[in-house]
Amino acid sequence: MFVFRLAQISILLVAAIALAACASSSKPRAARPAGPDPYYTAMYGPLPEELFPLPATDISKVAPNFLRQQVPYSTIEPPGTIVIDTPDRYLYLVQDGGMALRYGIGVGREGLEFAGEARIGRKAEWPRWIPTSDMVAREPERYGPLAGGMEPGLTNPLGPRALYLYQNGKDTLFRIHGTPEAWSIGRAVSSGCIRMLNQDIIDLYSRVPEGTRVVVIQAEPPMSAALPPGDAPMGTTADNPLLSF
Repeated sequence: MFVFRLAQISILLVAAIALAACASSSKPRAARPAGPDPYYTAMYGPLPEELFPLPATDISKVAPNFLRQQVPYSTIEPPGTIVIDTPDRYLYLVQDGGMALRYGIGVGREGLEFAGEARIGRKAEWPRWIPTSDMVAREPERYGPLAGGMEPGLTNPLGPRALYLYQNGKDTLFRIHGTPEAWSIGRAVSSGCIRMLNQDIIDLYSRVPEGTRVVVIQAEPPMSAALPPGDAPMGTTADNPLLSF
């Protein structure tokens, strides 16, 4: 009996030592860093089928609330209306059931000078860009050489799509357009009207026809937001002076 008991104890000791060895040799797994949301990575991915193939947008430079999303939205405006909230840097496409598609925007000087109602009088894919006479007068060295216009392309300040707003059948010179400057969404910029991420303006363009009603809300003071460390200051033109539009 004593020998049998001793054998049992020996077996238990060997098992305990083996378990301890396994525990000591295993290393804790390092936590995987959180990557970008695959939903938004796909939403803002490359568009190779475009006339000028678009690269993916670096959404790490955009605050999550400025990415395209469906949100509850209380308004008296009927579905199909575009509401531009310049102080909060949002553009809403009103939908049924108290909902809206919300897009982040950047607002330029010209955008802050427009308020009220308009209609989309013209839509253009990969539009040409012509600086306004005010822009040429204000910064002749930058915009003077481009007074005749700039051809479409990835560096064109209007991006892949533009919506031209009209009042009483006349062009207001107010545009909703794309931009390759992701960091500028949610902020005030030196020039331009209403800018959207390139994938967002393509999405909005596909949803609204000519004649769509647009309501632009202005209020003071406008929202301010500091740039993340390492980003270019608002309106920077170090790499391409045109992209401040």
